[in-house]
Amino acid sequence: MFNTTGWNRLRYNLYAPVYDAVAERAFRRARREALGQVNWQPGMRVLLVGAGTGLDLPWLPRDVEIHATDLAPAMVKRIAKRAESLGMDVQADTMDAERLEYPDDHFDVVVMHLILAVMPDPERGLMEAHRVLKPHAQLCVMDKFQADDEPAGLARRALNELTSAIATDITRQARPLLETAGFAIEVDRPVMMGSLFRALLARAV
Repeated sequence: MFNTTGWNRLRYNLYAPVYDAVAERAFRRARREALGQVNWQPGMRVLLVGAGTGLDLPWLPRDVEIHATDLAPAMVKRIAKRAESLGMDVQADTMDAERLEYPDDHFDVVVMHLILAVMPDPERGLMEAHRVLKPHAQLCVMDKFQADDEPAGLARRALNELTSAIATDITRQARPLLETAGFAIEVDRPVMMGSLFRALLARAV
């Protein structure tokens, strides 16, 4: 499968100029609904992993501390620009989601929207999210997932060889990924295209 960190960095640098045109309106409601499930409190320290161009920013509270990362430098520049236009103070950094440069037990909320189906090793990415979260802190996920009780068939796995190279993996299952990484799922509901896109809220245990 042609899905590597280097390839993802390259292609998302290339996608950056047109990303908003494709993803802003399409995922607006799903982002809002996913973030609406979080139990927000003033002063929380929040990390957006794989933040893209910062399309989650408008739906975040203004009284939290926000950090945002992305693998592609071109995306990070757009996060900073969007934060400035919104009048928000956001620390934006280029960073690999599978190797987060933060200490243990550092964040109250980690947001992972449309990244678990893209990264080469989602298990490692979730373990990193778990590491940087405080005990019992919240993980907010929104992405496309294969049904948890229905492993991908041969045709879907074959198609995935193409889709994972140019866009996204279509065979990953949410509950096995999150639970293996040490998360207890509290909310799991469909938000887009039937049950293909799901918003999950989980706790680090």
